[in-house]
Amino acid sequence: MKLDLDGKVALVTGGTKGIGRACAQALVAEGTRVAIVARTDAAITSSVAEIGCAFGMAADLSDTDAAAAMVTEVEARLGPIDILVNCAGAARRVPAETLDVSAYRAAMDAKFFSYVNVMDPVIKHMAKRGTGVIINVIGDGGRLASPVHIAGGSANAALMLTTVGLANAYAPKGIRVIGLNPALTKTERVAERMRAVAVQDDITEAEALAKEQASIPIGRLAEPGEIADLVTFLSSDRASYVTGVNIKLDGAKNPTAS
Repeated sequence: MKLDLDGKVALVTGGTKGIGRACAQALVAEGTRVAIVARTDAAITSSVAEIGCAFGMAADLSDTDAAAAMVTEVEARLGPIDILVNCAGAARRVPAETLDVSAYRAAMDAKFFSYVNVMDPVIKHMAKRGTGVIINVIGDGGRLASPVHIAGGSANAALMLTTVGLANAYAPKGIRVIGLNPALTKTERVAERMRAVAVQDDITEAEALAKEQASIPIGRLAEPGEIADLVTFLSSDRASYVTGVNIKLDGAKNPTAS
């Protein structure tokens, strides 16, 4: 299928590892001029060369001014952003008994505002041109409550609502906004989770992973590239009628009618 993404400009936040890195690689492979953003210069330097990105820079996206300056710099270097893929930011898991107001604020900064601080200037620029696609890789925590992920899940849920609300508001201006809710995916973050589960349940990491995989009807975790393939398709005009939805990707683990 020809996606016609040659020459498009894409910004991928969190583009140095995991799903974000896979998205950057997939978009580069389609001829897209990709800018990646992460927290550290070291991660950017190595990843830009390895992936073949057009540009990369470090920024703290939880800082409104830093995020806006980053968007300005990307557009100054590469031109107007056609595609925004938000993958940066993850809230720390906190057991319910140690949860406090500061944990909620930290979760919103780490996840919600790291996305919104980038979306706000980008979507306004897109609206002036009458075209653009924003894809928020949110995670499954916003759909499913967990006693150790209440603050982070709340931030995810807020992003899910924001995604649909912005899609509705900006559809008449030619902008599509889509959310993705991948469940467990083979990334370092999930590997860290398996290590924590192993310690908690007094089992090996392999046993923790096998237990998790056994609960997934498809029988395995997702690969980052599988999420990236969907992101790439959704970025193209082949998906021109897809907007205002949060798409779950959990191997049929939690079936719902909607």
